[in-house]
Amino acid sequence: MPRFTIVIAAYRVQGYLSACLDSVLTQSFDDIEVVAVDDRSPDHCGAIIDAYAARDSRVVPVHQPVNSGPGQARNAGAERAGGDYLLFLDGDDTLAPGTLKGLADRLALSGDPDILYFNHVRTYWSERRAPSVFGELLASAGTDVFSVVERPEFLRLFAMSSNRVYHRGFYTRHGFAFTEGIYEDALLSYKTMLTARRIACVDLVGLEYRQRRVGASTQSPGEKHFIIFQQYARLFDFLDARPHLEPLRPLLFERAVSHFLFCLDRASRVAAADRPRFFGRAAQWYREHLPAGFTPPVEGRWRFEALASGSFLRYREHELSARAAAGARKLRRTVRPPLAARAKRTLYRMHRQRPVDPRLAVYSAYWGRGVLCNPAAIYYAARELAPEVHGVWVVRKSEIASLPEGVDYVVSGTRDFYRTVARAKYLINNVNFPNEVVKRPGTVHLQTFHGTPLKCMGLDQQRYPAAAGGMSFGNLLRRIDRWDFALSSNPHSSQIWERVYPASYRLLEFGYPRNDVFFTASENDVRRIRDALGIPAGNTALLYAPTLRDYQKGFTPRLDLERLSRELGPRTTLLVRAHYSYRPQDQLELARLQEAGLVLDVSRHRSVEELCLAADALITDYSSMMFDYALLDRPIVIYADDWDVYRSSRGVYFDLLSGAPGETPGAVARTERELTEIFHKGRWCDADATALRTAFRARFCRFDDGHAAERVVRALMLGQDDTELRTPAAAPRARLLPAGGGSDAAGPRGGVLTAE
Repeated sequence: MPRFTIVIAAYRVQGYLSACLDSVLTQSFDDIEVVAVDDRSPDHCGAIIDAYAARDSRVVPVHQPVNSGPGQARNAGAERAGGDYLLFLDGDDTLAPGTLKGLADRLALSGDPDILYFNHVRTYWSERRAPSVFGELLASAGTDVFSVVERPEFLRLFAMSSNRVYHRGFYTRHGFAFTEGIYEDALLSYKTMLTARRIACVDLVGLEYRQRRVGASTQSPGEKHFIIFQQYARLFDFLDARPHLEPLRPLLFERAVSHFLFCLDRASRVAAADRPRFFGRAAQWYREHLPAGFTPPVEGRWRFEALASGSFLRYREHELSARAAAGARKLRRTVRPPLAARAKRTLYRMHRQRPVDPRLAVYSAYWGRGVLCNPAAIYYAARELAPEVHGVWVVRKSEIASLPEGVDYVVSGTRDFYRTVARAKYLINNVNFPNEVVKRPGTVHLQTFHGTPLKCMGLDQQRYPAAAGGMSFGNLLRRIDRWDFALSSNPHSSQIWERVYPASYRLLEFGYPRNDVFFTASENDVRRIRDALGIPAGNTALLYAPTLRDYQKGFTPRLDLERLSRELGPRTTLLVRAHYSYRPQDQLELARLQEAGLVLDVSRHRSVEELCLAADALITDYSSMMFDYALLDRPIVIYADDWDVYRSSRGVYFDLLSGAPGETPGAVARTERELTEIFHKGRWCDADATALRTAFRARFCRFDDGHAAERVVRALMLGQDDTELRTPAAAPRARLLPAGGGSDAAGPRGGVLTAE
């Protein structure tokens, strides 16, 4: 029998669940079992749990037949438990290292009490950590073992489910279980504490209690929050049946009312329109359960008195007075905005007074660089499937000449820009629209993204200030709050996006529209692209596409491209694409090599997708292009001479160089010599490289099947149910095209051209 059973309830926590499981399974104290309950989560929680169970026999997977809420999920886990002690965790929380060892030691010292309480720290999406206020209280218990009748001050401990362990015999003997609805943890917390005869405490900060920006059950207002009155009514029914607990009634009454007022004052729990009704229910509960001789606490006394009077008006008067004082202080700190900015906002506000145009869509890509990437694929699909929706592109003035014929556009920051953005129903971007763009009711914002994350993104960049480049994370959060939908191309992306861009948008697991062309292009298309690029017939084309280095300025190739080109031989064409953020003046060496006929500089080519179709193999370091190129099932070679520096300065989500299936897409080189040997010895396309590529594709090419753009248009513009449009768990394998390369004794050999 294990010492601990850790019950983990998981629902819509795919971005956090792996961290939760890892924090438990890597504890130094390993006499445990983990009952992980998938509460019929619509995301990938169930698959994550099953993957851990397959790797670690201590994990017991439980899949609920229907979504029943966290309480019922915990009950299902407790029923499967076999350990001496129960510890309940939510799937987005973690245990600090050494927690279980510390708890096991204190349990042994205390003679196996009914309940052992420990401390927690709140961890915020902003990377801030806030210690709890209960450390001193927990420490005051020392090594004592007591009941709450003897030490009633411990009723002030945070009433949650995860900051204590229960002796399983005590828990089951008294028939404890979580009730339905939210605030179920408060009810069970008090009932178990009131019942326990042997309570112990330890000031061990073991629980890392995550404060998610969105997604928690208590962070969306609605009728569900009114169940709090029923939960506390059940607690007082419990008290009524136990006369010996009567002395504790006033303190429990104060705790209940404080909880009501806490919820009332938070718009994330009680919407403005519901406040009078919520206040009325709280006042009614107050009258029905008021203990004789109850004295309100000194701090916040006016709140209790307003509730006792039943007057929401009185409550609001006090509240507004306090807010007015705070507002006056803030106003004194406010600086008048510049005149030009005020004029711009005035113009934009004027246009926002006009009705939303249901037949207008605004597109943008890479901060106005043109008709590119996922937005471009959606734009062209909409012209066919929803021709009544007029598409307009937001571009920089410098990009006007590069726009395809017949594309309507506005220039960023102009009057036309504000008029168009103010009235458009659909706003589609692969980055973000400017901060001043307002999310109007009835509009639809789609974030398409433009890659699969290997490097740390979004809020995770807070840990890497050099990579963040002075980014305002407050502005980032305000921008993502405008999103209604966001695209994902694989489960890995889904898990990362939901965690690092926390907002209330819905993920569309449709694949990337820009990759549709990999499934629809013909051999004639590939031949046309290669001819246009100037790749000689029969040559093997290698595309070298390094990513941006946050710790470097300007484009400095990590390779001696001249030497590499000569080593590969005349039957190999080396295409080089610098990251789009580099300026042409940063790439003068590439221009020289192109003039010498040693490379083809394709840095300014408008379509990355065409370059991928043209190439027989990809050489890259950490570029997200590898995830898209994997769809073509052609060789990928990783050249990573600065992996340690890159990983330390930017942060990564998995070890690209591990050689593990699903992490490494092909042959890996750390030096130029290793890179040339990979090609000369055929390791770039041998059986080992092919096996790695197959596993990589299985993990990262799940949702693409050539119909992503169509799915987006049908969901956004034609009103079809997005859940019915999702791709299957394993996308159908498309017919894969040969790139058209050849082989040569002096150059790369065979294995590039892949049939169905």
